[in-house]
Amino acid sequence: MSTVPLVPVLEAVPNISEGRDLGLIREAVEAVASHDVEVLDWSSDRDHHRAAITFIGPPKDVEAAAVSLARFARDHIDLREHRGVHPRIGALDVLPLVPLHDVSMADAVASAHRVGRGIEELGIPVYHYGAASEPAGRGLAELRRGGFEALESGWPEDRRPDRPAGRETAHPSAGVTSVGARPVLLAWNVFIDGLIVEDARAIAASIREQGGGFPGLRALGFELEGSGRIQVSMNLENPFRTSPLAVFDRIAAEVARREGEVVETEVIGMVPDTLVLPDSVGRLKLPDPGSARVLSQRLAGHVAARRSGRTETPDLPV
Repeated sequence: MSTVPLVPVLEAVPNISEGRDLGLIREAVEAVASHDVEVLDWSSDRDHHRAAITFIGPPKDVEAAAVSLARFARDHIDLREHRGVHPRIGALDVLPLVPLHDVSMADAVASAHRVGRGIEELGIPVYHYGAASEPAGRGLAELRRGGFEALESGWPEDRRPDRPAGRETAHPSAGVTSVGARPVLLAWNVFIDGLIVEDARAIAASIREQGGGFPGLRALGFELEGSGRIQVSMNLENPFRTSPLAVFDRIAAEVARREGEVVETEVIGMVPDTLVLPDSVGRLKLPDPGSARVLSQRLAGHVAARRSGRTETPDLPV
């Protein structure tokens, strides 16, 4: 009896602290794409001063591409000159690894630890979070408390790095990188008209898990100086357990109660299937992402290509 060969696929969704120099961001994407991985998507935000890159491939290749990106960020991004609305502690700020196909969470944790060692060898301290921390479940919010500036003069007693790289402070320009393992999550922003940023912060505080709101939801309210827009920026750790539609409806109700209006939803990175169910796009005021942004469809194509032995590299997303 013949068996179908395994096709292990690991996803990485690194966020770098550069959202304004598109040429530099494209160079970072090219540093990733120089390895045997498929870049699915990248996006940047000037006000957050941040870019997110999504790529998938065999675990060892994803690990190598991740360390290359850390080296690129160390050499080209200086946190001493970085100002944006999004919390950050590293040039390569966060690097989650996600098991997608024929890869277990334990495998993803092992990959996170190997990547952590590789980044430490670059002279950059590393925190582990999510399933990769000990004990498992450390969150990013506690690691980013006070930002890069809180780590310049020494390690807080409750936040010594898992891999200190021989340092007693953060790397002077590259800071500290958080490397984790987690399931698929939804990173998204809801834009609001007719309210002020204090309203957005109050709504974010009421809906996030830490404030007694939705399980697995992290939320912050921001005013984007460049565009003057107000947003609730969120990560939903398990969009298949906690309904994004339920979260959106709560936000919309809170906005309406304050006599504002929800005008648009934006997804960062790839779109999980829970957002492409019938009526979801319209209800969420989400522009049609197209099939190229749907994670399950891109994953299926990637697996099929590797099973058939096709090795050509797809064009990079623009």
